[in-house]
This record gives sequence, C-alpha cells and structure tokens, in this order.
Amino acid sequence: MRFVEIISGWINRYFSNEEAIFLVVFLAAALLILIFFGGVLAPVLTGLGFAFLLRGVVSRLVAWRVPRLVAVGVVEVIFLGVLTALVIVILPLVWQQLRDLVNALPGFLDGLRELAAALPQRYPEFFSETTVSNWIGTLNQQVVDFGANLVQDVVAQLSNVVGLMIFLILAPVALFFFLKDSEKIVAAFASVLPRKRRLLNEVGREMSLQIGNYLRGKVIEILIVGVVTYLTFWILGVNYAALLGLLVGVSVLIPFVGAIVVTIPVATVGLVQFGWSVDFLVLMVAYLVIQGLDGNVLVPWLFSEAVDLHPIAIIAAVLVFGALWGFWGVFFAIPLATLVKAVLHAWPTQDPPETKESPP
Repeated sequence: MRFVEIISGWINRYFSNEEAIFLVVFLAAALLILIFFGGVLAPVLTGLGFAFLLRGVVSRLVAWRVPRLVAVGVVEVIFLGVLTALVIVILPLVWQQLRDLVNALPGFLDGLRELAAALPQRYPEFFSETTVSNWIGTLNQQVVDFGANLVQDVVAQLSNVVGLMIFLILAPVALFFFLKDSEKIVAAFASVLPRKRRLLNEVGREMSLQIGNYLRGKVIEILIVGVVTYLTFWILGVNYAALLGLLVGVSVLIPFVGAIVVTIPVATVGLVQFGWSVDFLVLMVAYLVIQGLDGNVLVPWLFSEAVDLHPIAIIAAVLVFGALWGFWGVFFAIPLATLVKAVLHAWPTQDPPETKESPP
C-alpha cells in the first residue's frame, strides 16, 4: 500500500495539470510520427529546419520595408544559388578524391604494412612480430571490406535518383511556404491548443529560439571548420584534402566524439604519406590547432546563447537520437536535449508555494 501511495502522490504532483498531460500526449505523438514517418516527411522536416535557419534573414528584410513575399523570394533564390554552387564545386571534388582513395587502397595498405612491420625492430619491448602479423592480417580484411562497402553504399544512394529528385524539389518548396506562411501556420497550430497554455508557450518560445540559434551556429561552424581544414591540408600538400576537410567539418555535429573519431583518418593518411617525419608532425599540430580553436574560440562565440548542457547529457543525446533517426538525429541531438531540459524546467507541480517569513 505504501508503494501505491508513493506512486499516486508522484502522479498527482506532476500530472494533475491538464496542460502537462496535453504536453505529454503531444510529445509522444510527435515522437511516434517521427519514428514511423520520419523518412517520408524528410523533405518537409528539412524545409522546416532551413526555415528556422533563414527566418532571421526574412525578418531583417521585412524590417527594412521589403514586402514579405519579395523577401521570402530573395532568400529562397539566394539559398538555392548557394546550395547549387556548393554542390557543383564541392561534390565533384570530393567524389573524385573518394574514387582516388578507393583506387589507392592497395598502395595505402602497403604503406601501413611497412610502418607496422618496422615496429618490432624499433620497439621490440612493446611489439612482437606475431602481434604485428595478426594486425596486418586484420588490417588487410578491414581495408578490403571498407573499400567494397564504401563504393556499394555510395552507388546505392546515388542510384535512388527518383527519391533524390523528389527530396530536392520538395524541400525548397516546403522552405518557401514555411517562410511565407509562418504566422498562419503558427496561428492554425495554436487554435487546436488549450486556451491556458503557459507551459506550452514557455517551452515553445525557448525551443524556437534554441533551434534557430543552434542551426545557424552549427551550419556556420561546419563551413568554417571544413573550409579552414581543407585550405590548411591543401597548403601542406596532404592527399585527399577536400575529403578530409569534409570529414572534419561534418565531425563537429557530434561534440567531443566526432573530433576524436575523425583524428584517425587524418593521422592515417598523414602517416602513410609522410611517415614518421617532420611533415607528419606539422600536419598533426595544424590539425590539433584547428580543433583547439574550434572548441575554445568558435563554439563559445557561436553558441554563447545556447542552453548549458553537461557533456554527458550531450553524448547521451547524440547516441539516443542518432540511434533513432541516424544523421538527422545526430544533427538535432542538442536541440532535442534542450527540449527535454526545457520541459523538465518548466514542468508544473502541485507543491504548495513557499511562504516568506516576515522579519521580526
């Protein structure tokens, strides 16, 4: 009976407010829709994400007395132009370097073999020939499997031309209407909500601000880190500079973990190309400087208004939402974690208000 009383008291404390019940139902319904229909709704969700990203530009143009429809059209044209330019310039270069990497895998593997074979002679107290031989055998199989799977996955994605064309058409269309009719969409959505919605309004305002700030900051961070990494590697003469720059730029989507994981291909390419030399040391120092500036200068500047989240909470959010929705789950992990924190912070309880004692 005591256990039942505890559970009953907990439910009465946190779920006696009808607004809280509505929020739970709404979040559960949204979660189920994303789980079962997230792939189908990907163009719409992508358009919504870019609408959060670009709505500030539209608002600024409207403040300058540009008609809203004209402002939306200008932003849409600029967005499509930038996206097209990036696709035309970056994708062919990355694709060419990806093909070169696959073709160079045998020589790449030979270089790794030579480096590994030298370890027992240089450091006999740490590495035996048997251990290194086992490593080389495992490495052979892993590299072969990696090359085959990489080509198959890329070809499989590119072969879905119909799906890709539908996505490329519907996402900009969704973006246009989200920017053009944002006020009407919000008003229509608000009409089905309860009249008393302090909790919903508080959570909605915080999430709208956080998602917009996060998306703008993250896109700028990816571009800056990716471009700076590419230019640095290109100046240093590193092979596959564009491919590595893209990997390092995308790695910022996963805080902490991404920087550690992407270090492996950067170090491997540099080691095979330069060996244990000063050039390899310069490459790694330059790479670590980029990572350091990103974590200590760029991120605090871009996300100064973001809600503070503990690193463990960020990593857990990346793992959970990434497992649910793949790339997009990773991309939106921090805003979704912020949503959870905002809901917990604003959640109504039935605790009696504290009374301040009057001074004697």
